[in-house]
Amino acid sequence: MSDGARLAARIWLPEDADDDPVPAILEYLPYRKGDAFAKRDSYHHPYFAGHGYAGVRVDLRGTGDSDGILLDEYLPQEQDDALEVIAWLAEQPWCSGAVGMIGISWGGFNGLQVAARRPPALKAVISMCASDDRYSDDVHYVGGCVLAVDMLQWAATMLTLCAQPPDPAAVGERWRETWLERMERTPPYVEAWLGHQRRDDYWRQGSVCEDYAQIEAPVYAVGGWADGYSNAVPRLVAGLPGPRKGLVGPWSHAFPQDGEPGPTIGFLQECLRWWDHWLKGIDTGIMDEPALRAWIQDVLPPADHYAERPGRWVTEAQWPSPSIETRELPLPGEFPVSVRSAESTGADAGAWCPDGGQGDWPPDQRAEDARSVSFTVEPLEEPLDILGFPEVELTLESDRPEALVAVRLCAVAPDGSSLLITRGLLNLTHRDGHGEVEPLERGRLYDVSVRLDAIGHSVPAGHALRVSLSSSYWPWAWPSPEPVTLTLQDGRLLLPVRPRREEPEPPPFEAPEWAEPLAVETIEPGRTSREQSHDDGRHEIAFEWDVGGHRRLAEARTEMDDRSLTTYRISDGDPLSASVEARCSSTLARDGWHARVDTHSAMSATASEFLVTQRLDAFEGDEQVYSRTWEFSFPRDVV
Repeated sequence: MSDGARLAARIWLPEDADDDPVPAILEYLPYRKGDAFAKRDSYHHPYFAGHGYAGVRVDLRGTGDSDGILLDEYLPQEQDDALEVIAWLAEQPWCSGAVGMIGISWGGFNGLQVAARRPPALKAVISMCASDDRYSDDVHYVGGCVLAVDMLQWAATMLTLCAQPPDPAAVGERWRETWLERMERTPPYVEAWLGHQRRDDYWRQGSVCEDYAQIEAPVYAVGGWADGYSNAVPRLVAGLPGPRKGLVGPWSHAFPQDGEPGPTIGFLQECLRWWDHWLKGIDTGIMDEPALRAWIQDVLPPADHYAERPGRWVTEAQWPSPSIETRELPLPGEFPVSVRSAESTGADAGAWCPDGGQGDWPPDQRAEDARSVSFTVEPLEEPLDILGFPEVELTLESDRPEALVAVRLCAVAPDGSSLLITRGLLNLTHRDGHGEVEPLERGRLYDVSVRLDAIGHSVPAGHALRVSLSSSYWPWAWPSPEPVTLTLQDGRLLLPVRPRREEPEPPPFEAPEWAEPLAVETIEPGRTSREQSHDDGRHEIAFEWDVGGHRRLAEARTEMDDRSLTTYRISDGDPLSASVEARCSSTLARDGWHARVDTHSAMSATASEFLVTQRLDAFEGDEQVYSRTWEFSFPRDVV
């Protein structure tokens, strides 16, 4: 870099690239290319190299084997470095001068952010499972509510990740000095996240929805209905001014060629069609196809895990689509009606950002419906297809100045089972926007609109639609400081309905392909689970997430062991009992080199403050080489 820092890269090249230069495809992540993500990378980048591209993986500044400090997510420094990386790639003798960016999650975010900086060599982007809005659609806040299920857990994960050392095999004897500097200088990210509880300039930076027109490079936006980031796909297709395409399948936070729930597709071949068109000028026909392709999911019995979601592909030539009709359904029943939900309402919410693990999906919602106020329409006489963002408009009042509302849309089968279709959250002090917020006045009626997450879903005849409202949704939303009673005076559901019509089947995707992955030996398998326990009004959810378990890269002989356990606790009747605890451990070892990082994070709240403690302990072999504890308190800013 221009400041002297060195970023570490791994590059896969076609054998004849020196004689016949090729475009470069960059993936730019904080997730270690040399060990933790080496197997994952080996599926994709050698595949691209085998089809006439240079596959490039770069560790962000301050992570993996790169120099420097990663001070937070998505800072301008990250984008500045990417501009230099892209310029360097374009100048290499094996590169044709054209560069594309591909990424999932973090790499999907920064692909959009770097495109908004308009580096001349960047010709196209594939952005998967990412967001265009860092405040409203990421792991920190949803609908102005603190996303308790992920805020601390992700902060703990990043504290652990950024405290890992570079590999001595890559950086030499300075690895220990670099490691200690990282741990000393990398701040806990939760300090910034809870220090900005409204949508201010901190969050606007890096949110490309602020000005879609800044992005001129063609963008292929990809997501899955089971993922936490699917909302960005229709927004990007609607908002970007240049060439763009959208693809939304049934998948969770995973690549479409191997993610759950299926069906999977030949996504790497689809990437090649995109790259060939934009980086090589080959007419693959991809831009002659509709702007949006989406999987319309069928109803099936509720379960906390699906390997497959049956359904069908549909296409829209443009988005928003003129064929989508807004159907208004008044909420049936007598008004006014009040709801004061138990604080444990939300226990069957599942994960906000599933990655395919057991317990990630919301199970049968009948118990949640009973803890809410529910409105069930008559069973459908004809099947109904929903595609887009449903909304629920409410006229309500609150008996407390701070309150939230959680809204769920379910399909109720003839046997009474309740399948979650989509949902939304709104901090009612944010009812007029996430910038300037106002407490609620007791006895005053408010008209509010809650936008639910985008979805493609079919509801068959004989099933009924149910809208359920609750004043608590733990552990997704951090609870209001006092128990709240919401009184609803009126409400309506606005459904984006796609009329059924005779239309040709879109061309099928090819079967999944990928390169032969690196060999990994499993020493002890990982475990993912989400378990609930209850005792006299006290509720606990334990989320165990062992990322791959204990394993060894067969060729490099590098051992890795990554484990985490996040526990969510709350007692009914006492919203101030809410707490989150996250314990993470990560070990790297090889040939006498052994480094382990342990972190312990805890979050709770009083009526006026959020309280966070984080501890970091690092060991070289059996010797502790670093320890530090941070304690934070943040005023509750109408949250």
